[in-house]
Amino acid sequence: MTSTPDYAEKIPNNVDLADDRRLQRALESWQPNFLSWWESMGPTLPTRDVYLRTAVNVGREGWAHFGHVAMRDYRWGIFLAERDPDRRIGFGEHQGEPPWQKVPGEYRSDLRRLIVIQGDTEPASVEQQRNLGATAPSLYDLRNLFQVNVEEGRHLWAMVYLLHAYFGREGREEAEELLHRNSGSQDAPRILGAFNEETPDWLSFFMFTYFTDRDGKYQLGTLKESAFDPLSRTCEFMLKEEAHHMMVGTTGVDRVVERTVQLTVEHDSDEVAARGGIPLDVIQKYLNFHYSVSLDLFGGETSTNVANYYTAGLKGRWLEGRRRDDHKLTSDSIMVDTVDEDGQIAQAEVAALVGLNTDLRREYIADCEGGVKRWNRILESAGLEARLKLPHVAFNRKVGAFAGIEATPDGERLSAQEWDLRRG
Repeated sequence: MTSTPDYAEKIPNNVDLADDRRLQRALESWQPNFLSWWESMGPTLPTRDVYLRTAVNVGREGWAHFGHVAMRDYRWGIFLAERDPDRRIGFGEHQGEPPWQKVPGEYRSDLRRLIVIQGDTEPASVEQQRNLGATAPSLYDLRNLFQVNVEEGRHLWAMVYLLHAYFGREGREEAEELLHRNSGSQDAPRILGAFNEETPDWLSFFMFTYFTDRDGKYQLGTLKESAFDPLSRTCEFMLKEEAHHMMVGTTGVDRVVERTVQLTVEHDSDEVAARGGIPLDVIQKYLNFHYSVSLDLFGGETSTNVANYYTAGLKGRWLEGRRRDDHKLTSDSIMVDTVDEDGQIAQAEVAALVGLNTDLRREYIADCEGGVKRWNRILESAGLEARLKLPHVAFNRKVGAFAGIEATPDGERLSAQEWDLRRG
């Protein structure tokens, strides 16, 4: 079970850090490096009193404290969800066995890699958003930005704790590297492409928190199923905080669309830019970009690595417990996207285990469609005919089956020359 949260410690935690002095010293020696990274790569706007939510517990009776704090003094803590003594591994070849409290030697490298990739995304988004405070549309938006930033910092702490606690010297070295890579760096970029893109304005921020943080929701959801119990419990608690990030994106785009609609109706014209609005075709381009870049985060349509992760119990499916199959998938198949011999966008049948990236991507796509429907209801209620839409899955892809082709947002194949001409 988790211990009572110790909030008086230098590093607030509910993992009995004080009982492991070696681990505590290692994390306390990492803490100044984290604060140095925060000062150099975190928000550039000076802060004194920011009204922030701080994680202080994991129970249902209340897990957060709200109060004014200077961001550098924020209490980044380590919190794992409560341990379930009745939990059993829900999938793969270890299905039905008790979850692991230690890392099995044969899975050590794979688990470390999964934790590092997840951990690398957390500071990356802070780096991408560091200059946005100077142009915040309102105090409400500024507070939401800073809330997202400090919680991404806490998610980094969550992954660093796992690396330090369970992976020895290699884990400590990986934790240091998480602070040495930087978003967009030519020499040491972040691991995943979407986290090296710029977030130069607030519509980008809203789209990022809607689409890219939603990818984070699904990745955390698969890791929450992990047979490695400390990773599962870490991700379960992280999902509590992730919900706010997606709300910021959803309602942020809501307000952008509402303002465009208001100006369009008021002036009976879609020429809204000069009046302080963002034209719908520009909103659509932002949507196209952030959605397509986020699709790449799910990897290729097929993956033997992910099949092996599933079979070993390292990473499950979204809502694994609700799936009505044998949770082994050795005899199942799935249709995945592909490009056929004629260069046309098509489908192919593959073993379900190697198609797990496609399974997760489709769950994500269905979720994203909810936001688009929401924004279109705003347009419809105003009597406007224009509609926003998700682009085709082949549009602007750099990873997977469609990485070698170019396509329009409607899925029309283009030559490289046509793409260059029409890209804008």
